[in-house]
Amino acid sequence: MHNYFNVSGGSRFSLLLAAVALAAAALVASLAYDGGSRGLYAVAVGLAIVAFLIPQAVLVAGQWERAVVLRLGKLSAIRGPGLFVIVPFIDEVASWLDQRIQTTEINAEKALSKDTVPVNIDAIVFWQIHDPERAALEIANYRQAITQVAQTSLREMVGSSLLSTLLAERKQGDQLLRDDIGRKTADWGVAVISVEIKDIGVPPGLQDAMSRQAQAERERLARVLLGQAEQEIAQKFVEAADIYARSPAALQLRAMNIIYETTKERGATILIPTTMIDAMNPGTAMGIVAAAQPAPG
Repeated sequence: MHNYFNVSGGSRFSLLLAAVALAAAALVASLAYDGGSRGLYAVAVGLAIVAFLIPQAVLVAGQWERAVVLRLGKLSAIRGPGLFVIVPFIDEVASWLDQRIQTTEINAEKALSKDTVPVNIDAIVFWQIHDPERAALEIANYRQAITQVAQTSLREMVGSSLLSTLLAERKQGDQLLRDDIGRKTADWGVAVISVEIKDIGVPPGLQDAMSRQAQAERERLARVLLGQAEQEIAQKFVEAADIYARSPAALQLRAMNIIYETTKERGATILIPTTMIDAMNPGTAMGIVAAAQPAPG
């Protein structure tokens, strides 16, 4: 409820006017006392009454505020922002509405998902009053109603979704909640800007099971990749064997290259079967070995 005499709000201007009127009343009363004029006494009384009525008649609404004015119980106007005047004792400011974007935190404790998993979900609703008249006349307490509707919608979403979906598609859950809550609050003049899920709490026992499942899945993928790599290597060996079978010279060059690569290390000793030496060109092979040995110091 807005306080007319709250000097921290927009009523400071009306209080200033009241102070000026009261000072003028005091001055006129002083002059009337000195001169003995009844007319001045009447003026002083009139100024005192005006000073009393100004805080109730002259009001100021902030840029973000709207005042719902009732005249003898019926809606008269929506005032603000800025300075406005009402008729004391006839007009009444029923409520002051804040049109800035506001937030409401909601929580669904131990709500069961579609696969009967108890989860705790925390979310924030960003909302704004876009129709002050509806917000003031259609519902008694729109803040409390927004909280209850948001919590109900959150539980409904959890109950219709699998836990894996809630964890993996959080943005989609935000959009579903925004649409559902916004549809329910539209008749109250309240627009839902966005909904953001802050946290999804899963029971510790289920967290361990999910961790083991994820680890087993990673191991399975690793084994599959290893098997695929072995298959590709085997295929390449088959292709190489076909090439060597069609070209003995290629096999000879490969054997000599293996010998050369092996003898590059200092002091390496290689034992080669006689049959392998006979299959290669011995002179060329020995030349490769001699070239690989370090020169005598």
